[in-house]
Amino acid sequence: MTEETPNTMEVGTQPLEKILTDLGLKNSDLVENSTEQLTFKVVGKARRGRRLTLNAQMKILNALNAAQDDKYFELKDLFNYQGKR
Repeated sequence: MTEETPNTMEVGTQPLEKILTDLGLKNSDLVENSTEQLTFKVVGKARRGRRLTLNAQMKILNALNAAQDDKYFELKDLFNYQGKR
């Protein structure tokens, strides 16, 4: 990858970061509430803005909705891009 080529894997800080901070949730809260194979590494990448697959985004969404009862979130609330299948 050259300096002129933008890194398309980095999409910037996602709305997920603010939501987790506002709810007082940590990465471990999502991992513990996940019924799927969600890892700390995937949650960390999502918070930092690394591009994820749709499957990984869905795991995070399901874990977030299981970790709190305040609001039901959708993918568009957490990410400003749609992951590839």
